Amino acid sequence: MSKTQNTESTKVELENKDTGSSSTHEVVLKFSCSDQPGIVAAVANLFALQGFNIRESSQFEDVHTHKFFMRTVLESCEGPKSIEQVKTSFEPIAQRYGMEWSLYDNQYKPRVVIAVSQWGHCLENLLDGYKRGTLPIDIVAVVSNHAVMQPLCEWYQVPFHHLPVTKDTKSEQEAAILNIFSDNNADFLVLARYMQILSNDLCEALSGKAINIHHSFLPGFKGAKPYHQAYDRGVKLIGATAHYVTSELDEGPIIEQAVERVSHANTPEELVEIGRDIEAVVLNRAVRWHAQHRVLLNETKTVVFSR
Repeated sequence: MSKTQNTESTKVELENKDTGSSSTHEVVLKFSCSDQPGIVAAVANLFALQGFNIRESSQFEDVHTHKFFMRTVLESCEGPKSIEQVKTSFEPIAQRYGMEWSLYDNQYKPRVVIAVSQWGHCLENLLDGYKRGTLPIDIVAVVSNHAVMQPLCEWYQVPFHHLPVTKDTKSEQEAAILNIFSDNNADFLVLARYMQILSNDLCEALSGKAINIHHSFLPGFKGAKPYHQAYDRGVKLIGATAHYVTSELDEGPIIEQAVERVSHANTPEELVEIGRDIEAVVLNRAVRWHAQHRVLLNETKTVVFSR
């Protein structure tokens, strides 16, 4: 959860870092810029000259803003390539077209910290995918304001950190979360039904690096007990939404959503139970797509090159 809130500034600053090894066989390039002729050809020609083959490529033009988005997976046919050298060679094209861009080692699994409270369905889904190797992440820590999930984390052999929080200790508890994030060299944070409102400072420190699952089909039924709100309105569809965390409650750019049909006969408790299955699936997809660099920001929205 996230919302604008005035608290003491946390003392931990997160450093920008390069992830992955210094050389790799595969890179992922994603960028956005104003749409104009020759972009795809320029990118393809540059990488062809460097001995890369395109394994996967997706493009999209927002016809309302005339903005172009692209994600490409490239494989070296000439052995490992220096990531820094590839970035350096791409810089002139990026400048020519005014791109916002990033290039990643496609063989690197992002390091993830998960925050959870007392419901473990989303956490267990992520832990299971991580342990089986089907989810391309490395879960380095789980933090919680309750101790309920500690046995589950111990079973999966993932470090668990119990960080109780009260109104008076919130700033210290959030600083501890950031310390764990920084000490583990983490790449992003996942709020897997973490039922605490994050402060403005924490939202800003983790801007673009935190994903939340909200148990509602946003923008409807924000805040607490959305399934009960849905029941009171007699809705016929309930859903879940995974979105990036911002300082505005449940307003971050949406990554993924799903719904399930319900009826007048379902009780609020039954809606909650149905919703849990949707939440786990939606959050899993969002984490996977973020880890695979398939999500690009488009102002308050996202472009998601899922497959």
